[in-house]
Amino acid sequence: MADARALGLRADAARNYERIVVAAGQAFEEVGPAVTLEQVARQAGVGVATVYRRFRNRDQLVRAVVEHVITTEIQPVDIVASDDPWQDLTDFLNRSLDALTGRRVMIALARETDAIGPEAFAPFLRWMDELAGRLVDAGLVRPELVGQDLGAVIIMVLAMTQVRGESDSPARRRYLALLLDGLRPTSNVLPGVPLEPIMPC
Repeated sequence: MADARALGLRADAARNYERIVVAAGQAFEEVGPAVTLEQVARQAGVGVATVYRRFRNRDQLVRAVVEHVITTEIQPVDIVASDDPWQDLTDFLNRSLDALTGRRVMIALARETDAIGPEAFAPFLRWMDELAGRLVDAGLVRPELVGQDLGAVIIMVLAMTQVRGESDSPARRRYLALLLDGLRPTSNVLPGVPLEPIMPC
């Protein structure tokens, strides 16, 4: 994931980058998808030239906002596993739901502009493969579960962000419980084959 540190920016440039990306994420939700780079600059408290130096167009800014949300709010810390794979899964899904709730415009823009490519989610795909293996080995999920299935589960979590209310609302807890229960071991084998890796946005 690209962030200010990964881009190798100086400390002052990194601070401006962070301010711009955070401000853009807020502006997308408050103003809407038509927000301009000039409006983002005002909200970030930086000059318009500073924004244009880093982002040539809105699509680049959308990509940066999505990556920032993923790396700061969703991504497991250094993709480190605990000794409880089920807890790792539920923590990850809850983090995803919390981070994406209230970001409908960002999600729509990411889909519309194809802002995020497969390479951005490569760490997640590897992590999901490893997690699926650990869950199966522990007998906590259907034995035919694979990493691609967990990718589909994240898509389902995205659909849950459309449910009105707070991220910890009874409705969201209910649907997440239903979703997780569908992964539990059962005598009914999943039909078909898993989809190719699919991106959360």
